[in-house]
Amino acid sequence: MDIIIIGCGKVGTTLAEQLVREDYNVVMIDTSAERMQRVSDDIDAIKLVGNGASISMQIEAGVQTADMLIAVTGSDEMNLLCCLIARKVGHCHTIARVRNPIYSNELTFIKQQLGISMIINPEYAAATEISRILRFPSAIKIDPFAKGKVELLKFKVKPEFKLDGLSVMDIDSQFRCDVLIGGVERGDEVAIPDGKFVIKNGDMVSIIASPANSAEFFRKIGIQTNQVRNTMIVGGGTIAYYLAKLLAAMKIRVKIVEKDKARCEVLTELLDDALILNGDGTDRQLLLEEGLMTAEAFVTLTNMDEENVFLALYAKENSSAKLVTKVNRIAFDELISKLDLGSLIYPKYITADYILQYVRAMQNTIGSNVETLYHILDGRAEALEFVIREESEVTGIPLMNLNLKSNLLIGCINRGGNIKIARGQDCIQQGDTVIVLTSQKGLRDIRDILRK
Repeated sequence: MDIIIIGCGKVGTTLAEQLVREDYNVVMIDTSAERMQRVSDDIDAIKLVGNGASISMQIEAGVQTADMLIAVTGSDEMNLLCCLIARKVGHCHTIARVRNPIYSNELTFIKQQLGISMIINPEYAAATEISRILRFPSAIKIDPFAKGKVELLKFKVKPEFKLDGLSVMDIDSQFRCDVLIGGVERGDEVAIPDGKFVIKNGDMVSIIASPANSAEFFRKIGIQTNQVRNTMIVGGGTIAYYLAKLLAAMKIRVKIVEKDKARCEVLTELLDDALILNGDGTDRQLLLEEGLMTAEAFVTLTNMDEENVFLALYAKENSSAKLVTKVNRIAFDELISKLDLGSLIYPKYITADYILQYVRAMQNTIGSNVETLYHILDGRAEALEFVIREESEVTGIPLMNLNLKSNLLIGCINRGGNIKIARGQDCIQQGDTVIVLTSQKGLRDIRDILRK
């Protein structure tokens, strides 16, 4: 499959790296030779310097025979123009990144009129993920499946939960909440656990369940499940705007601290339900005076990773707030993950996951395709939702009798809206959607869960 990526910033480079790893043929285009030189040599892609909106440049990149063109430059209008030209010259699938809130109510019209296959808004996607976390603050990360009927939730095991030393089978029999432990992170190690796997304090555990069953499980182990009632946000950018709108709909009070006076005036006009404060978010006295110590959630959304990290550490020392920390660069991701900064939000990973999900869905071969995809377990595993459109080697056979690949777990079966945690005697049927957790990268069809 041949894919052209226009724009080699954080999202474009992350996406190219993942696509090359899955053996797609990738061509990267960027106007900046300097930016192109910064792209790692490990990314085995053709790299072209030039204007991606130029017809001759797109033809040189192979748009006439390409399967997909993805435009993720810093300009919304440039991205849309690139996709329009690609549709006219090459008739390929197109994906555009569109970030400006001005277009947020017009995306369906733009998509239909320009023939664009997919429009992705990274800031809105990041805000949506943060809002899910604040609805269920004890979770570090929440990934929805089956249109929200199933969730993959990650939490940290603490001594008061009394899970230390219990195997997965023990937890299942003791709590009886119809949840499935699908992944465990322990230091630098990750695991897709079997029933004999023993949980320890400090583990990062990911469970898969319906929202009702996960809430019941968390209550039984002593975790609060109520959403936060108020949130302090530092940084008034586009993510903060979208997040404030989402939280207002959830009846969560919002306070935004932004040092740019002009931006504060814009936010005041746009957000009726949020309190906008013009001030420096790194001013510790200001944060304390504005209620940091009583805040139930503290979200750092400035444009500087270092600032976000230090603000989260300060909030951790001076409040019991749920922490959400935005990180753009990943040069020190392993170090950052050890600082216990609450929920880490990587907008470029969220964007790449959405796009990769669409690419995988195009690759379906026998009537099953990827409906949802998330990178989990510190990016070393994936959770995928397959739609089963036809019968195949995996349908009608008890799961216990399938010759599954190692480090792979069938987590859940959605049959007509009825959610069922998968057990050994269950069978996959045509019409189901099936959630699979695996450290085997690149699954594109439900048959890929089987050993060859």
